Amino acid sequence: MTESVALVVTSISAPNHVLGALAEGSLSRGRQFVVIGDVPSPADFHLEGCDFYGLEAQYETGFRFAKLCPVRHYARKNLGYLVAIRAGANVLVETDDDNLPREEFWGERRRIVSAPALEGAGWVNVYRYFTEANIWPRGLPLERVRERVPELESLKVRDADCPIQQGLADENPDVDAIYRLVEELPQSFRRDRRVALGRGAWCPFNSQNTTWWADAFPLLYLPAYCSFRMTDIWRSFVAQRIGWEQGWGVLFHEPTVWQERNEHNLMRDFRDEVPGYLNNASICEALAALKLAPGVGRLGENLLACYEKLVEMSLVGREELPLLAAWLEDLAAARAA
Repeated sequence: MTESVALVVTSISAPNHVLGALAEGSLSRGRQFVVIGDVPSPADFHLEGCDFYGLEAQYETGFRFAKLCPVRHYARKNLGYLVAIRAGANVLVETDDDNLPREEFWGERRRIVSAPALEGAGWVNVYRYFTEANIWPRGLPLERVRERVPELESLKVRDADCPIQQGLADENPDVDAIYRLVEELPQSFRRDRRVALGRGAWCPFNSQNTTWWADAFPLLYLPAYCSFRMTDIWRSFVAQRIGWEQGWGVLFHEPTVWQERNEHNLMRDFRDEVPGYLNNASICEALAALKLAPGVGRLGENLLACYEKLVEMSLVGREELPLLAAWLEDLAAARAA
């Protein structure tokens, strides 16, 4: 199958130099670039090479999710995935409006990769493979941040099926508020390594430099009724757990962007990350205990099982379940278009 790659971002900014670079790169390569706006987005947003969807345009897509999803929420990015999939994309790349692409960002991506692989390793601080600095990805349980990882040379290199791939970000990587309050930035990473995590190995991944192949599209779903700073992190745990049943891995690879971080209130970020600090380990323990079904055709029911568990744990609101049902319905329609 010929790959049709689309780029998806959500932004409330006016066109800035990052969005400009993403639009220019997409336009020159014939790729669709979808930007999903929200309430604060400028009404006159226009950027050549970019398909911008403000709220009204989102409602006009006909997707049921558009009217059910809360406004002023990062989860509206789900609409960008649906728009791109309906237009024919079978590979989605997502990033944010403060991540500048390197030339390598635009390079060919391969789903099957030969890489050092870990299985059954429990929590893995993947950043340890890319730097000697004491740094960890947002979402890693705090009690694990000082743990070492198996030496790269000790890992078996194998061909791994990785329909989800996380690229790192240099300069201002995705770390939690505690790291930002007590440790040093900027930090950058090695560009000569890749690591694949399989069954029984956990590491959070984000939505800032991430590639998804069509088989894994249902797992793109970003929950809306949870902590804002946990939506992509908890998505990553659900995606990893469901992926195990398919024999899939998640590839972590060299940085292909660098971040010029938008302004954040770190204490507000800290507050929004508290549910993760307190619950990420127990979430993954609960997900690991679920009996899920193998087969790509069962991803939807597996998603529902995972989110029903998070609702049962009182970490995600019960309103999430009809929203997830709308996502699955809209996704099926987008794929059939």
